[in-house]
Amino acid sequence: MAQFTLTTYLDLPLEQAAALVEQPSTLFYVARPLVFFRPVKGQDLPSRWQEGTYWFRLYLWGIIPIGQQAVVISYPDGENFSLLDDGHSWLIKQWRHLIRLTPEGQGCCYQDILEIEAGLLTSLVAGFARLFYRHRQRRWLKLAEQFRP
Repeated sequence: MAQFTLTTYLDLPLEQAAALVEQPSTLFYVARPLVFFRPVKGQDLPSRWQEGTYWFRLYLWGIIPIGQQAVVISYPDGENFSLLDDGHSWLIKQWRHLIRLTPEGQGCCYQDILEIEAGLLTSLVAGFARLFYRHRQRRWLKLAEQFRP
């Protein structure tokens, strides 16, 4: 199993950052253009993540299919804000991604905390995940800039 945590500071109040984390459209924004998430046909997405399982087809750069992934959403109890995706796919036995927000100054600390298990491919998948989540955090910073006065 591979585990890692990436942390960045968002110049957004925790409540505003949490509202963005809860929107599937934010996932699509922060993942692109590296990874495109397309809901499996016939599946409607809520405007705010509800607890449950959502299936997506994933595409690298929007053109190379890289399989289907279950995004399994829950909201762990906690002092601040957390959203957990306990996802999986045929290749990845466990893709446990916890987003944790904590207040810091005028903004908040944003953490991606990951545990990945993909058998013999764990190192390769985790290497890609590190790249992907660094990309996502850069996109989060860009998104936060749009909300500055």
